[in-house]
Amino acid sequence: MGDLIAVPGGRIDTHTGGWEEMLRQAEPQLMKSPRWAAIRQAPGYVTDVVGEDAGGHDWWHAERVARLALILAQMEGADVSFCVLVAAVHDVIDYKVTDNEEQALQNLSSWLAAQGLAEADVCRVGEVAARISFKGGEGEPMTCLEGRIVQDADRLDSLGAIGLARSLAFGGTIGRPIHVPGIEPRFGMSAAEYLRHRGTSMSHIRERIDLIRDRLNTPYARELAIEREKFIFEFLDRFTDEWACRR
Repeated sequence: MGDLIAVPGGRIDTHTGGWEEMLRQAEPQLMKSPRWAAIRQAPGYVTDVVGEDAGGHDWWHAERVARLALILAQMEGADVSFCVLVAAVHDVIDYKVTDNEEQALQNLSSWLAAQGLAEADVCRVGEVAARISFKGGEGEPMTCLEGRIVQDADRLDSLGAIGLARSLAFGGTIGRPIHVPGIEPRFGMSAAEYLRHRGTSMSHIRERIDLIRDRLNTPYARELAIEREKFIFEFLDRFTDEWACRR
């Protein structure tokens, strides 16, 4: 049975997702790590911070990113426990879920220390987590392999069917219209321009593909992205046809 996590309006069982299954599969690699306690407790901590986020940055997003990061870490020979932990907590300090990123980072650091992580490890987790997003990285390449892996896992969750759902959900939470004829996607934007640009959810979906495509770091992530991009383009073609009443 998975752990029960308190959320506003009810409780969720981590077993209903893939967290417990992932931990069992990777147990030999994770249990020996000093990060094991933090990894085990991550669902509760993250859920306490993000709650029932409706914009696609909830615990389930963190879980998917962690599971992808585990696969990529194993394939690339990276530090598995570090990748899983950073992936699980990366959004608790993101501007999309907190109004005070500095305080959120301090809170994360305190929580990690309470889970028994050494000071150097606490600092490294915070530093890498802060650079995962486009805003945090400021367009600069991630310097460590583990950071590149978690970044790939996070960006892959912005593609495919889940990426579409998350883009539309997030657009709704910030008042972004689904589509407005005449508003076209803007390509070639810098990370700063991308963050300032509003547009529509449909233009954002196209822009995100352009922004992600050449920024994936690992071969397997790029391989997965091909199929996920294909699905999005099929959806966009269908959306365009239905908007024009051709279907």
